[in-house]
Amino acid sequence: MSGREVIAQSQATSETPDAQPSPSENGDTAEAEPENPFPQRSPAPSFDGGVGWLNTSGPIELKDLRGKVVLLDFWTYCCINCIHVLPDLKYLEEKFDRELVVIGVHSAKFDNEKESEAIRDAILRYEIAHPVVNDAEMVVWRKFGARSWPTLVLIDPEGNYCGYISGEGNRDVLEQVIEKVVAYHEAKGTLDRTPVHFDLERYNAEPTPLRYPGKLLADEASNRLFISDSNHNRIVVSTLDGKLVDTVGTGRIGRNDGSFAEAEFDHPQGLALDGETLYVADTENHLIRKVELATKRVSTLAGTGQQAQFREPGGRLATASLNSPWDLLVHDGVLYVAMAGPHQIWSHELGSDTIGVFAGSGREDVINGPHGKAALAQPSGLATDGKALYVCDSEGSSIRRVPFEVGQDVTTVAGASDMPGGQTLFEFGDRDGVGSEARFQHPLGIAIRDQTLFVADSYNHKLKTIALGEPNAGAVETLAGDGEAGDSLEPLRFSEPAGLAVAGSKLFVADTNNHRVLNIDLTTMKAGEVQISGLKPPAIRKEADLPAQVDMTADTKVVEPQTIAAGQTVAMTFELALPEDYKLNPAFPLAVTITSDGPQVIVRKDALGKRIKGVAGSSAVRVSVPLTGEVGEASFRIALSYGYCREGRGGVCKVRAAHWNVPLVVAESGSAEIRLVAPPAEPESGGL
Repeated sequence: MSGREVIAQSQATSETPDAQPSPSENGDTAEAEPENPFPQRSPAPSFDGGVGWLNTSGPIELKDLRGKVVLLDFWTYCCINCIHVLPDLKYLEEKFDRELVVIGVHSAKFDNEKESEAIRDAILRYEIAHPVVNDAEMVVWRKFGARSWPTLVLIDPEGNYCGYISGEGNRDVLEQVIEKVVAYHEAKGTLDRTPVHFDLERYNAEPTPLRYPGKLLADEASNRLFISDSNHNRIVVSTLDGKLVDTVGTGRIGRNDGSFAEAEFDHPQGLALDGETLYVADTENHLIRKVELATKRVSTLAGTGQQAQFREPGGRLATASLNSPWDLLVHDGVLYVAMAGPHQIWSHELGSDTIGVFAGSGREDVINGPHGKAALAQPSGLATDGKALYVCDSEGSSIRRVPFEVGQDVTTVAGASDMPGGQTLFEFGDRDGVGSEARFQHPLGIAIRDQTLFVADSYNHKLKTIALGEPNAGAVETLAGDGEAGDSLEPLRFSEPAGLAVAGSKLFVADTNNHRVLNIDLTTMKAGEVQISGLKPPAIRKEADLPAQVDMTADTKVVEPQTIAAGQTVAMTFELALPEDYKLNPAFPLAVTITSDGPQVIVRKDALGKRIKGVAGSSAVRVSVPLTGEVGEASFRIALSYGYCREGRGGVCKVRAAHWNVPLVVAESGSAEIRLVAPPAEPESGGL
């Protein structure tokens, strides 16, 4: 089966010359029904075999999704290509919000990625809004014949396997194919546009001052600590002992330049300081930003805001596209960039107008040799001893040395390298030793002090050291952490630490999944949390953190005038008619919205047009509507949204809306309650 079968089959069918309009009985030309873009179909395999489901209330079966186009995303959260696919999936989910359901199938590469709690953190970190099955043993992977990350599999609304496509950059192709599948099944009557709801992990996430901090920079001379508060889309500046100095960025995702209060980032990572200029790897914007600390202004140094395509060479700062810059370092007037997307190190001479490749062929591997031929594997962390860059080659689970002198070879300081057929990418573990004997698991952070490298061995939840000087050059030893994810200080535990910085005898650690920064005294090995006084989450309300509301397109029911007694509130009860064996979904926010087209003095103005939270009974929803206390009459439009699920079933719930036009009369005497009856909710359709 071709890796592009999804496209090939669909396009061949759409160009069939026989697909012509046929004459109708009265002689007119009738529009032909769409042809099946995938006529040679077979039932898709089941999702059975995973060890757990996340981002939903329970297991999902394919038959639960009958009537929907289903797109399976086989991914693993370490993989930069998989991360690049996520914006495409979000685009498709928003465009086909009633027709498409995306299911993530997390088939892990690394051992740590098999843990459901680790996947949960990845879901939150990358703000994924669809269900994910933990395919830890790769059972579902084998059922669907996946061979590489990422692989996307399309299933039609009747539960039939259509085909697959591998790699990133396929959004347009998928969009075209899904449009054809939707058109065919709409004409056939097998498409179900009923909204569905999933109980996402983010609904239960507690706010924290820092959110998945990625990278750190400690400047002892100025007593400043710079923190990439990655999931708050901002940079936090404090003193080394935790006094808040400034925050850079609004917290909103975007790429606006301007003052600290106006600037926007998208999940920033690496930081580099040159005098009073801070450079920021604005990773998911594919930009490098320039922060002038003295004037408190942010500008864009390099990048277009669009991800570079495969192995682009660079060029002028304003027109060169970048690809997931992950870490930065300034040395001798040159800004070096760990460009994770193309597996390369890039460089920019400060003051010049160009940026380009410094080392790495662009092939993902761990191969030593000259700068242009050596292969890197998702470089994610940088440090220097003044002679060379030391690089966390995360997907290769190795530490590389890239000399500033281009005539010297790129080498591997610790971890495996130069294995045939890309085998080095799977040579990981947790083992101290010398040079090639040592093993890491996806290291992300690195720092240097004297002749010692400090490494955040992220997926082993450890800190390790590498000796650079004789007589123990290349010796790797565990410094802290016991291999178990945790947040205790005694014993000291971490959860996927990703950033390190050294200032004097202090080692600062971005303990990413614990949403904290730690300070370790390298003399005593005592650790404490850097509590940044006055730091709060950004004062913005992110719609992504809220359960989605159904699009209110239900038919409106006009009811008889309702007379109620004047007072401060009126009780409103909605009677629901749920299908047999169904129940209200307590996780979906029951919401009532009241609007008025004309002037009125009955309902308090601050209650109009806003969601009023409802209280659920077994088959009814109740809300309390604030009144002004005045008598009068007016007509109101009342909208209710609610979710319901089958008793004892898995993670798919239906969403319904109901509308009423209610003429309301408030008098000195009248009822204390308004009762409205919702239209019957339908059970799951599409043949279930």
